[in-house]
Amino acid sequence: MSANGHNPYAMHLDQNAANFVPLTPLTFIERAAAVYPYKIASVHGPVRRNWADTYTRCRRLASALQRRGIGIGDTVAAMLPNIPEMFELHFGVPMNGAVLNTLNIRLDAEAIAFMLGHGEAKILFTDREFSDTIGKALQLMEPGKRPLVIDVDDPQYAGGQKLGQLDYETFLAEGDPEFAWQNPADEWQAISLNYTSGTTGNPKGVVYHHRGAYLNAVCNAMVWDMGLHPVYLWTLPMFHCNGWCFPWTIAATVGTNVCLRQVRADLVFDLIKKEKVNHFCGAPIVLNTLKNAPDEMKAGINHRVKVMTAGAAPPAAVIEGMERMNFEVTHVYGLTETYGPAVVCAWHDEWNEKPLEERAVLKSRQGVRYPMLEGLMIAHPQTLEPMPKDGKSIGEIFMRGNNVMKGYLKNPSASEEAFEGGWFHSGDLAVWHENGYIDIKDRSKDIIISGGENISTIEVEDVLYRHPAVLEVAVVARPDEKWGETPCAFVTLQPGKENTTEEEIIEFCRTQLARFKVPKTVVFGPLPKTSTGKMQKFILRDRAKAL
Repeated sequence: MSANGHNPYAMHLDQNAANFVPLTPLTFIERAAAVYPYKIASVHGPVRRNWADTYTRCRRLASALQRRGIGIGDTVAAMLPNIPEMFELHFGVPMNGAVLNTLNIRLDAEAIAFMLGHGEAKILFTDREFSDTIGKALQLMEPGKRPLVIDVDDPQYAGGQKLGQLDYETFLAEGDPEFAWQNPADEWQAISLNYTSGTTGNPKGVVYHHRGAYLNAVCNAMVWDMGLHPVYLWTLPMFHCNGWCFPWTIAATVGTNVCLRQVRADLVFDLIKKEKVNHFCGAPIVLNTLKNAPDEMKAGINHRVKVMTAGAAPPAAVIEGMERMNFEVTHVYGLTETYGPAVVCAWHDEWNEKPLEERAVLKSRQGVRYPMLEGLMIAHPQTLEPMPKDGKSIGEIFMRGNNVMKGYLKNPSASEEAFEGGWFHSGDLAVWHENGYIDIKDRSKDIIISGGENISTIEVEDVLYRHPAVLEVAVVARPDEKWGETPCAFVTLQPGKENTTEEEIIEFCRTQLARFKVPKTVVFGPLPKTSTGKMQKFILRDRAKAL
C-alpha cells in the first residue's frame, strides 16, 4: 500500500458473475456429462448407466422435488444401500437447494425416528431391505411430522415391503429432464446433514456446506493420485459422511461407481476382477476379511488396486497381506465434523526401502493434513498450547479449515464448544512425531470403534443398567482381530442374582441395541474404583486386552 493509503488492487476490481462463482461439487456432474457423456457412471448388476443419463436423472430428481414444494432449507432423507439411486441423491437433492440427510442403515428405529424428526425431513427415500426399521421409526413419529416416503425398489433385493406412496422411478417421471438448476447463491449454503453416532445422549446433526464438500472431494483425488476415470467400488457406505465425499470425487474424476449392496469377500473380488476396480475404501475389518479369504477367491487379479482405510490402524499382518495381493493401502483420519478424511498418512518413496514391519508402523500413523485443511495440531486440550513433536507428549487433535463443518444443527452451545479458541476440537488424543505426522494414542470419552462404527460406552452402560440382575457396570473396548474393537462389559451382579449368565446379559442387550453395539464379552466381578467412587476404566481396558 502506498504512503497515502492508496491500494490500486482494491479499486475497480470487484467480484462479478464473470470472475466469481460459489464453489459447489454439483458442477462436477455437469462437466462429466458434457465432456464424457458416454463414459459409464454407475454399474449395478445388469444396470450400466452413463454420465449423460445419470445427469438427466439428477435433473429430473431436482425438478420433481421442486414440484413437490421442496427447496432451500428443506431436508430430504435417505435410508439406502450403495446403489446408483443413492449416488444420484447426492446431486439431485442439493441441485434443488435442499439438504441431503443420509441415514445410517445399521441404526435402530428409535435413532432413525429421532434423526427424521430433528432434521425435519420432508421426504424419505428408502429401500425394502430396511422396511422393518423404517416402519417402526415412522410409527414412533408424530403423524403430522412424518415425511413423504418414496420407495427405491431395487430388483437386486428380494424381501421386505414397500412403505411409500410411490416409487423412485415414478417420482423421477414427474421431473423435467432439462431442469435448469442453479448453483447456490452462497457456497456457505448447507449441502448435507450427517448425524454423529451419539456418543453422549442423542446424536448431533453435523451440517456440511457446498464449499467444504467441493474442496474435500478434490482433496480425495489429489492425495490418492486417482487421475481420470478411476473405477471405484462402493465398499464404504455412502451414509458415512456422504461416503467421505467420494460421490462428488467420482463425478470430478469422471470415474465409474461400481455399486455393492453387501460387502462380502466373494462379491468384492468378483467385481474387482470383472469391472477392473482400481480404488475402494473401507474400515480395517474389510481389509481383514479380504486378507483371510480363500486363495482361490483372490486369484486372477492382475492389476494394482488402491485401498483407503480409516478407523483403528490396520495391523502389520493385514497390510502385509494386502500388499501381497497387489493392494496398496493408504491410511487416513477424520471425523464426521471434517467431511470424512482430512488427514492422510502421506507416503514417501524412500520408505519403500524399509522392512515391512517398519513400513506398517509408518502406515499406521494418521499422518499430516489434507492439502485443503488449513491447520492441524496436537495441543493441550484446555490451553491449546501445541505439544512438542517428540512422539511421546499426548495432546488433543485440533483442526481448522474450510473442510470443517458449519456446526451442529439446532445446537449452538455444542457448536460453540467444538470451535472454542478458533480450532475444531476433535476429542481424540494423539502424539506428534518429529516429522509432523500425528499418531492417535487414545480416544476421549472412551468411544469404541467397531468395524468403522462409533459406539458410546455410556449408551451401552445405560442399557445394561436396565437389566434387573445388574448392580454396577462399566463398558470398555476390547481389541478384536476382525472388528478392530468390540464392547466388553464388566458387570457386578445384584445379591441373589449370581446365577445370571453371560448369554442372558448379551441377549438382553440384543433386544435394546443395534447389533454392532451389543457387548461381545461379559466379565462378572467387582469393579475397580478410586477413593471417591470414580470407575477406573484404564484398569478394565488392560483386563479386556488380557482376555
